[in-house]
Amino acid sequence: MTVTDFLTPTSLLSGRVGERKIVLLKRQAAYFKSEGLVVEQYEATSKDGTKVPYFIVLQKDRARDGTIPTLLYGYGGFEVSQTPGYYAGAGAGWLERGGAFVMANIRGGGEFGPRWHQAALKANRQRAYDDFIAIGEDLITRKITSTPHLGIQGGSNGGLLMGVMYTQRPDLWGAVLCEVPLLDMKRYSKLLAGASWMGEYGNPDVAAEWAYISKYSPYQNIDASKTYPPILFTTSTRDDRVHPGDARKMAAKLIDLGKNVTYYENIEGGHGGSTNNQQAAFMDAIGYVFLWERLK
Repeated sequence: MTVTDFLTPTSLLSGRVGERKIVLLKRQAAYFKSEGLVVEQYEATSKDGTKVPYFIVLQKDRARDGTIPTLLYGYGGFEVSQTPGYYAGAGAGWLERGGAFVMANIRGGGEFGPRWHQAALKANRQRAYDDFIAIGEDLITRKITSTPHLGIQGGSNGGLLMGVMYTQRPDLWGAVLCEVPLLDMKRYSKLLAGASWMGEYGNPDVAAEWAYISKYSPYQNIDASKTYPPILFTTSTRDDRVHPGDARKMAAKLIDLGKNVTYYENIEGGHGGSTNNQQAAFMDAIGYVFLWERLK
């Protein structure tokens, strides 16, 4: 069998059913120091009372006094499950520095089957966002972190999640990393692969559906009077799924309003934002450095 978790590189094990002896055949290389780190799982209570689980990886002996630089990662869409795995970039770029890494299992994902996904479709999309907010608040309640030390990260549909978190609860986050994001939900269905996602979000050209989409679409909900946390947008000129125009126009609008915006666009790489390991490592590095400098 193949086994992995947040602290264990993917490992191939051999054994026989009914026997206790298990032999480690092969294991991928370790890329960060995992000594002293522990994995825990908690539940947050969302706005409608739903219990939403999340994983957290942190230093076992670190005082829980609200000062741990904490990175909350989420996706919440298309029945994609966020499960434990060996995330070497987060390990080397975040955990080794003393930060805590959190993986949210919000509705819209597939962690608990089709119903968990369907619970946040179309008119019910706000449930996914309420789930993520509940986890952020729960981390603060548990005194693991606090707003000045709490950062969030997501890409693609997770980038939309970041945009919604940025516009709906700017008071809750210390910094935001928004990667290859959907942000203008009025026009998403007209660009690249967008039309294929109307089963997830709805059709913004139908008045009844735009009525609920418009309530969370980040670009349309920017408020010049609000104080927003620092945000880094990353995208790719050659993204063939989510048009880089979303990140460009959102960044431009916020810059015009005098908000704290950092923007990086790679000219290669498609929706992944990079074409090789060197570019991927660079993209990871600028994200983690951006967050660490603002949350430590």
